[in-house]
Amino acid sequence: MMKINLRHGGWLLAAALLSAGLCGAQQPSPSAHEIAQRVDRHYNQLRSLKADFTESYEGMGMQRTERGTLLLAKPGQMRWTYSEPAGKLFVLDGRYAWFYARGDSQVQRIPAKELDDLRSPLRFLLGHTELEKELTGLRLALASGGQFTLTGQPKGQEKRVARLTLSVTAEGAITGIELEETDGALTRFSFSGEQSNLPIPAENFRFTPPKGVPVVDALPPV
Repeated sequence: MMKINLRHGGWLLAAALLSAGLCGAQQPSPSAHEIAQRVDRHYNQLRSLKADFTESYEGMGMQRTERGTLLLAKPGQMRWTYSEPAGKLFVLDGRYAWFYARGDSQVQRIPAKELDDLRSPLRFLLGHTELEKELTGLRLALASGGQFTLTGQPKGQEKRVARLTLSVTAEGAITGIELEETDGALTRFSFSGEQSNLPIPAENFRFTPPKGVPVVDALPPV
């Protein structure tokens, strides 16, 4: 057993050992409630957001990966501009959601309040965020890189979405979303390069149909 001589500077060693022991002690893990509140605080202070996204889909014997840029602005505005495939666009102007891909024979439009699209869970970031009211049965798990995952059931999408999992930083920023549909299909979104409170011109959230392309009021594509 090591003996510490307090009269000959041994107190320095003792203090160092005590400090190391305290630093090495495990801190209590946050709860799902605490992490959800961090998400709320992070997004409730935002007026706008810009980020790059990657979207992947696996299901019904298909796999695809798409990329682009996401713009969000309060109140209730969203724009997904796809670079892969180029020309694909989803715009939520606060009143309607618009769907169009270059070469399509029509533009699809649906009232925002009726939107049932896999991108729609992000709408909770466009108002006063209360994550625990948007997702039921919220569960927390540790993830790599000091991040967390929050998993729950999106309200109003029980028939289509089996679960939604958010990847969240310790500060409350969402870096990824995974949605499992009731048929087993998986859609994943990952986000990077987040820029907050940028001045985003309002015309980014206005959609003008291409000349000669009719607008059809219909359900959004699956």
